Amino acid sequence: MEGTTSLLDAGAVADLVLLDPLTGESLVQTLQERFRRHDIYTYIGNVVISVNPYQSLPIYTPEKVEEYHNCSFFAVKPHIYAIADDAYRSLRDRDSDQCILITGESGAGKTEASKLVMSFVAAVSSKGEDVNKVKEQLLQSNPVLEGAGGGPWLSCHLLSPQPEQLKLRQDCGHYGYLNRESSSLPGMDDAANFHTMQDAMRIIGFSPAEVTELLEVTAVVLKLGNVQLSSSFQASGMEACSITEPQELREICELIGLDPGTLEQALCSRTVKARDETVVTTLTVPQGYYGRDALAKNIYSRLFDWLVNRINTSIQVKSDEQKKVMGVLDIYGFEIFQDNGFEQFVINYCNEKLQQIFILMTLKEEQEEYVREGIQWTPVEFFDNSIICNLIENSTSGILAMLDEECLRPGVVNEDTFLTKLNQLFATHKHYESKETQNARHVTDASLAPRCFRIHHYAGKVTYNVTGFIEKNNDLLFRDLSQAMWAARHALLRSLFPEGDPQKVSLKLPPTAGFQFKSSVAMLMKNLYSKNPNYIRCIKPNDTKSAMVFTPELVLAQVRYLGLMENVRVRRAGYAFRQLYGPFLQRYKMLNPRTWPRWDGADREGAEVLLAGLAFPAEELAFGHTKVFIRSPRTLFDLERQRQERVAQLATLIQKMFRGWRCRTQYQLMRKSQIIISAWFRGHRQMNQYKQMKRSALILQAYARGWKVRAGHPQGHQGDWPGVGSRVGGDRGSVCPTVGPGALCAPRWDQIHPHLLSLSFLLLSCLSAASPSRSMSVLVSPPRAPRALTPAVSPAPPGAEVPAPTSGGRHHHRCSLERVPVPRLLLLTTEHLVLADPKAAQPKNVLSLSDISGVSVTRFSDGFLALHLKEVSTVGAKGDFLLISDHLIELITRLHQTLEAATGQALPLHITDSHFPKGDVSITVVESPKAGTNGPVCKKKGRNKMEVLVH
Repeated sequence: MEGTTSLLDAGAVADLVLLDPLTGESLVQTLQERFRRHDIYTYIGNVVISVNPYQSLPIYTPEKVEEYHNCSFFAVKPHIYAIADDAYRSLRDRDSDQCILITGESGAGKTEASKLVMSFVAAVSSKGEDVNKVKEQLLQSNPVLEGAGGGPWLSCHLLSPQPEQLKLRQDCGHYGYLNRESSSLPGMDDAANFHTMQDAMRIIGFSPAEVTELLEVTAVVLKLGNVQLSSSFQASGMEACSITEPQELREICELIGLDPGTLEQALCSRTVKARDETVVTTLTVPQGYYGRDALAKNIYSRLFDWLVNRINTSIQVKSDEQKKVMGVLDIYGFEIFQDNGFEQFVINYCNEKLQQIFILMTLKEEQEEYVREGIQWTPVEFFDNSIICNLIENSTSGILAMLDEECLRPGVVNEDTFLTKLNQLFATHKHYESKETQNARHVTDASLAPRCFRIHHYAGKVTYNVTGFIEKNNDLLFRDLSQAMWAARHALLRSLFPEGDPQKVSLKLPPTAGFQFKSSVAMLMKNLYSKNPNYIRCIKPNDTKSAMVFTPELVLAQVRYLGLMENVRVRRAGYAFRQLYGPFLQRYKMLNPRTWPRWDGADREGAEVLLAGLAFPAEELAFGHTKVFIRSPRTLFDLERQRQERVAQLATLIQKMFRGWRCRTQYQLMRKSQIIISAWFRGHRQMNQYKQMKRSALILQAYARGWKVRAGHPQGHQGDWPGVGSRVGGDRGSVCPTVGPGALCAPRWDQIHPHLLSLSFLLLSCLSAASPSRSMSVLVSPPRAPRALTPAVSPAPPGAEVPAPTSGGRHHHRCSLERVPVPRLLLLTTEHLVLADPKAAQPKNVLSLSDISGVSVTRFSDGFLALHLKEVSTVGAKGDFLLISDHLIELITRLHQTLEAATGQALPLHITDSHFPKGDVSITVVESPKAGTNGPVCKKKGRNKMEVLVH
C-alpha cells in the first residue's frame, strides 16, 4: 500500500507494533539498526520513541516542518514533528485539550524534545502580530529557564558582565557553592550562552531594571556561600557562632540595602516565640551554616518561581475567552545512582506517578474501553504500579507521611528512628526491603547497607540512603532570616519573602519539602488527567554522551522500565484507532455515495454502511456501542488517503461549479453591457450620420441657391447654355444647346468659378469615398426619357476609355465600333494616364496629362466618359477615348485634382445628352429598358454608327 512503506523499512520496522518476533532483544536490535542509520525516532502506535543522538541532525529544517504539517500520522517516516502535528490538529479540529508527556532518564534528550515540539507548534499555528509575539516569547523562555534552572551555569555567567556592580570576582574558584560540583562543561561557551539568555529576557519583556535585580539577587546567593562562621563561647558557657570575614557580609548588605548588623544577627541567632514569650537563642556553627544554606536555597528557589511567574505573565492570553490548551511536560527522568538520597527519592516518585498515568490511560483504560464497548479481544497482562505509588504517598502510612511525622515529633529525631519505623510498617511489603527485613526473611544481600532501604520501582530496584532525609525534608527557614530579607530595600528580594512582614507573623510551621512536592505532583496529575495524552519516550543510548554510540544493555534496561514491551503487546492485541460514530461519519462520509452528502439515519448505521462500501477486511474493523475501532494503522492510513483523494475531487468539483457560475454571471453581465453599449453606439452613429447629411445638404443647398441667384434664371426658364470662360474650356464649349426645364436639374459646371469647382470636386471625392452608392445617387442625374439635344461635342474617336478615380489601378471597359467592350486597367500618375491590358499586364496607351483637353459625360447613370485629347498630340490624332466606369464621379474628381496639380489648369467638363459626332462617326446613347443588368449594351448600326442602350 502506497504511503505505508514508511512503517516497514529495510531491516528495521518503523512501528514496533509490526515487529516479529516481539522480544526485548529484537526491540533493542531494531532501535540500534535505526539509530545506526540516523533514524532516531520509532513508533509504537501513536507513541514516539526518541533515542538521543548527542549530535545535530539535518531533520529539523523548515522543509521538514512543511512536510509533517497536516500529514497523516503514519503517512511519513517517524518523527517528533508527527506527534506534535497530531496533537495540534486534535486541539484545533477536535476541540480537545492536549498534553505531550516527555519522559526518560536524565540525559535522554527530554528538554531538546520539548523545544522541538514548541518550535513546530509555533511554526504551524496561526499568524498575526500578537500571536507571533507570544510564540517568540514562549520559545525564548527555554534559554531563560535553562539558565536559571542550573545554578552553577547561571552563576558562571554572572562572573563576566558587570563584576564591579555585582561585587563579584571573575574567578569561579572563589565561590564555595560553585566548587561543590564541576562548574564547567566541555564544549559549552558560557559567555555566548549568557548573552543568549539576556537577549531572550529582553524579547520576553524583562525591563533592564528587572534584569539587574535578577542578577543582584543571584549574586547574593553566590556571596552567601562565602560567609564563614567561627565558634565562640558566651559567658554562660553556651556555644555561639560569629562571622569570620565581615567584608562578604557588608557587600551583600550593600547589594540589597540592608544593615549588616541585622543580617549578622539573623545568621547567628534564632528567635522563638511561644504565645506571649519570646526567646532568643544563639546558634552553633553547624546550625549557623544550616541557616545560611537554607537562606541561599530559599532565595534561589523563590527567585526561580518569580521568574516562571514573570514569563507566564508575559505570554498569558489577555482575553477572558475560554481557550483550548496544549501542555508540554518536560520533567526530570528516572534516576538510579550508586548513592541515592532524598532528591532521587522524590524524583523517582514523580516518575512513578507519570508511569501510573501511562498505565491507566494507555494500558488499563485501553482494555476497560474494549469491555465497555463490547469488543472482543485478547487481554494483556501488565504491571500496575499503583501499589508502589501508594507505598510512597499514602497519607497515613506512606513513606512521605512517616518522614513528616518524624520531622515534627518532639524529642530526639534522626534518620535511624525514621528507618526503624519504615521497617516495622512495611516488613511484609513485597516492594520494600531493608537490611532488617532481609534478615527477617533470612535473605542475605551484601549490597544493601544498614542505613538504606530499597524500593522495587517499575524501572527496577533502587536503594536509598536515609542520611540527610530529615534535614532536607525540613528545609526550614528561620523566621529571623525571612524578616531580615523583608527589611531589605531591594524590591525584588523583599517581594520574595512576604512572610517576613511583621504584620503577618504566623506561628504555624511551614510545610515540609516532601509535603510540598507531593502536593505539586498531585496537582500535576489532576491537570494531566483532564487532557488527552501524547507520549514521547526518550532513551539515553550511552552513559558517556558520545555521538552515535549505542549500548544495548543500557537501552534494554530503559526499554523495560519505560514499559515499552507492555505497550507493544497491547497495541498488537488491540485496535490502533477508535472514534465516536458521529465524528467518524462526519469525517469520512464522502467516501461512500450512500452517506454523502448527508446521512439521515443513526450514526452507527451510517458508519457501518460507509465502511461496508470500502471493502476492508472484517478483522480490521469492530463496532462498539458508541465507537468504531480500526485495528491496523495501515487501514487507518488507507482510510485517510482515500479521504484526501476524495476531498481533492470534491474541491475540484466545487471549484468547477464556482468557475462556471462566475463565468455565467460575467457573461450575462457582459451581454447586458454589450446591448447597452450597442444601443448607444448605434444611436451615436445615426446621429453623426444625420448631422453629416444635414451639413452636406446645407452646403449643396447653399451652392444651389447661390448658383440660382447668380444665374438669374427662374425655374422652368429655357435658354442657352452659358458660355465657358477661357479657363474652363476651348472651342468645344462654344455650342449652347437649347435648354428645357428638365435640363435645369443638371449642374452647370462651366459657370462655377474655378476655385469653387475645385472645392466641389473635393467634396464629391470625400462623399464618394465614404459611400460610393450614396454619392452616386446624389451626384448622378436619375434616368429619364431622352430629349433631342444638339450639343457641340468633340470629334468622336473610333473608341473611348473611362479612367478610375484613384492613382492605383481599376478595371474599366473600352468601347469600340469594331467589337464589344474590352477591359482595361487605368493607372493615373502625376504626369501620365496609362491604359493597360489586365491579362498581359502590358500598357496599351500612355497619355500625357497635358494632352487631355476635357471630358464629356451624359446625364444618365451609365458610367460613360469621353476623354478628349488635343489633336496636336500623337495619340489625339487618332481620336478621343470612350470609357465606361462604375466610379465615374470619383474618376473625374481624381482626374481633375491630378490635372490641376500637374498643369495648373482645371479639367473642362461637358455634359451632353445623346450624340458624340465626329466626322463620319456617330455614337448615340439611348435610355432603354432593354439594357443589360451588368452594364450598357452596345449595338452597331451600320459602318460608322453605334447605339448604346443604358438604363
